[in-house]
Amino acid sequence: MLVEANKAMKSLQAVTITGRSTMEDGRWSSTRMRTDLKGTCSFTSAGSTGEKFEQIRIGDTDYVRPNLKHMQLSGMDTKGRKDQKNWGKTTADLAAPAGEDGLTDCAHPFASFGKAAKGKTGKIDGMPTVGLVVTDKADKGGTYTFHVATKGKPYIYRVVYKSPDFRTVTSYSDFDTPLNVEPPKANVVDLSG
Repeated sequence: MLVEANKAMKSLQAVTITGRSTMEDGRWSSTRMRTDLKGTCSFTSAGSTGEKFEQIRIGDTDYVRPNLKHMQLSGMDTKGRKDQKNWGKTTADLAAPAGEDGLTDCAHPFASFGKAAKGKTGKIDGMPTVGLVVTDKADKGGTYTFHVATKGKPYIYRVVYKSPDFRTVTSYSDFDTPLNVEPPKANVVDLSG
């Protein structure tokens, strides 16, 4: 069932993916990406220490806007700087491995791994789902629960990862609704020169 769910997710033309990780000590981070799973997306990340980062990728162009706290945590010199309204425009490095340069490539892996067992049934956003509990020998103490629709296409509505140190909830919505990702309309500074 999980293999079919991954196939259904890979075939989407657009999807919204939101994630939130909570550490044992209460720190958290969150992400939201609206994507075509290929090369167009809008992405936002935030964290409990006040950092925020925004990215829009359209083909081979990236628009980025980090806040001051994000720049400080990234080791940038922020002396005399304030939070900015401007977006930086640059050419995307399409050869860079995903996440290596701190940017998303708009893709998302939908892959099966480990051993799955059928769990509880329930509803997410009104959709009946079944939980598939996956454990992997390589990840000691961690479990994934994939909540897969049991009506219509077998889309994954939520993935919950629990380990002794943290918990991550990834939710999927807006399946195949219009993407509507556009460049910022103002305050764009070209950084590629």
